[in-house]
Amino acid sequence: MMTTADLAFALLINRTSAYYAANPPAYMTYVEHTHVNAPTLGRTQDIDRSIAVRVADNYAVMKDLPNGSERTGQAFPIVAYFDPLSAFTFSYFANLKRVDITLQRGAPLTLAIPAADPNVNVLVPYNSYWAARYAPDSTDAALHLLIEPTPRVRVGFYPSEVAEDPQSHLPSRIEMRVAGGNDEIIDLNYAVMNGHWVIVHGRFSATQHAAFLTFKVIADVTFSDITFPSEPPDPRLAGTPIPAASPP
Repeated sequence: MMTTADLAFALLINRTSAYYAANPPAYMTYVEHTHVNAPTLGRTQDIDRSIAVRVADNYAVMKDLPNGSERTGQAFPIVAYFDPLSAFTFSYFANLKRVDITLQRGAPLTLAIPAADPNVNVLVPYNSYWAARYAPDSTDAALHLLIEPTPRVRVGFYPSEVAEDPQSHLPSRIEMRVAGGNDEIIDLNYAVMNGHWVIVHGRFSATQHAAFLTFKVIADVTFSDITFPSEPPDPRLAGTPIPAASPP
């Protein structure tokens, strides 16, 4: 009997949450390359930075490359250890002078799965927020799910597309859209490195408004040279992290 798409999605969420919570790196270092493009304005901008981040509270030391200024704060433009299937808050603004992304990660999501019952022939779990269906190329070895928000979701991000890696059985790609008419999209690609499920590429797009102009800005981000130090890679990252976020 084929697993229904909503049950397959619930099991993938739980599998991802368990792996994400069990395998957080203490620290990460990487180089990020962000290409900002405003197609209707015909303009582009590149931002390159080295990042050293304390993962637990997303506190980072960042340096503009090759020999630019240094700053501290949230990892730019987004920390490479983030589970968008969990609870989170996110805001995004971009133009050709700057990219502002604020991320507050929440607790991993775990869905209740009904126990197997030998007297039941068909089990159809119901997710009252996300309606999942299989994409045409989905297989048992590598799920590919398309998701729509139900009428209960009026605003906020929802996972619109999720593709599973056949080796790790964790998501290799997650696309997030906004319910309620906003055209904002977060598109993240993942890989498992040294036992950690991390972002290797991201794309953020949204229509922006400035003065009398309305234009779409796309920020394409690549993370490279990723390492996972066991000790603080910068003295400013030593100390006690801010407590982890609690479920909403």
